[in-house]
Amino acid sequence: MRDVYIIGVGMTKFGKHMDKNMKTLASEAVDNALEHAGITKDKIQSAVVGNAYQGLVTGQESIRGQVVLRAMGIGDIPVTNVENACCSSSTALQVAWMDIALGLHDVALVLGMEKMYMEDREKRLKLFSASADVEVIEMLVKAMKEDAERKRREAEAKGEVLDKKESSGGSAFMEIYAMGARLHMEKYGLTQRQLAIVSAKNHNHSVHNPYAQYRKPFTVDEVLAAKLIAYPLTLPMCSPVGDGAAAAILCSKKYLKKLGSSKPVKILATVLGGGMDRGFDDPDLGERLSKRAYEQAGVGPEDVDVAELHDATAFGEILNSESMGFCPKGEGGIFAEEGHSTLGGKLPINPSGGLESKGHPVGATGVGQIAELVWQLRGEADGRQVENARIGLAENGGGNIGIEEAAMVITILQADF
Repeated sequence: MRDVYIIGVGMTKFGKHMDKNMKTLASEAVDNALEHAGITKDKIQSAVVGNAYQGLVTGQESIRGQVVLRAMGIGDIPVTNVENACCSSSTALQVAWMDIALGLHDVALVLGMEKMYMEDREKRLKLFSASADVEVIEMLVKAMKEDAERKRREAEAKGEVLDKKESSGGSAFMEIYAMGARLHMEKYGLTQRQLAIVSAKNHNHSVHNPYAQYRKPFTVDEVLAAKLIAYPLTLPMCSPVGDGAAAAILCSKKYLKKLGSSKPVKILATVLGGGMDRGFDDPDLGERLSKRAYEQAGVGPEDVDVAELHDATAFGEILNSESMGFCPKGEGGIFAEEGHSTLGGKLPINPSGGLESKGHPVGATGVGQIAELVWQLRGEADGRQVENARIGLAENGGGNIGIEEAAMVITILQADF
């Protein structure tokens, strides 16, 4: 297997782009990545495009990648389309990595894209339900909402909840995350305030990210006082719906020598795993997959300098910080409360602002995480730079099977200069 490098990344600002279509967003991200890599589009030998929901939103199926690349004048190359829920584009990156590692091509484009925002709120929320087992999700969400309301009232009786509003009724996935948070509270003592600490941290990180959907700082008390989505999650603890695109240029060592890039980032590991039915006390997908990723990369959690974790909610970051081995199981809330995951801490997590604040245009999220890590490892993350970052980890989960993600990709990168 050949070594594979990332030589350029680019993305759009994540957010509500009512005046831009998918072709426009994709073109902006690809142009930025090509400029960053210092190459022209005619050097691209293959492309892999990740997208989750355009079939549901616009009716465009099957050849989404070819359609947007054609608009950029990119054609006559193999194009692979990848649909894998929230980790569509990180899966696309793995496919492109395999393409180069096996010697099929020397230069590959990876593109993640999504156009999710629409005025019809109910339709927006139903997009996420399509990433679960549609035959059981409605029944499951009903049961979780009833449990959430019961737990919220119990907490209010103890004076534990600052916000007194009723749940606003978020998406199915917010209910799933809320259920996980409540179980963690019962088993390990996680508090709503610790969730708010994670959320405030990520919103404050995003102030320094020009690509973030939200760039407003929050205090912990402001997060706690915000609208309740599903107990214990308030609005700032939950990722927003939005539009965006992100791209990366991958190449072989052979092409790297020819190009003479001064700041290549090596892909040490990229592993894809799938969810399964399991018990609450069994190792979760993140735990199982991170072991494979560290083994492939030849590093351990103690070697990671910066991480981008899939925080579709604040609880997602807490759970995944445990699953990646950054702290003992059950201590993710304490890890955040002690300041370890903030910029300047021993392991900054989501310096981009994470999904909670940078945004979560599903098909673009995975490569968006990769772009942030590449900037960090190259020392180009102005205002949010992690000092002396050499190894970065991205964890990107997607969909739902039982009580865990249907799919997950973990990518480990290293500055190779």
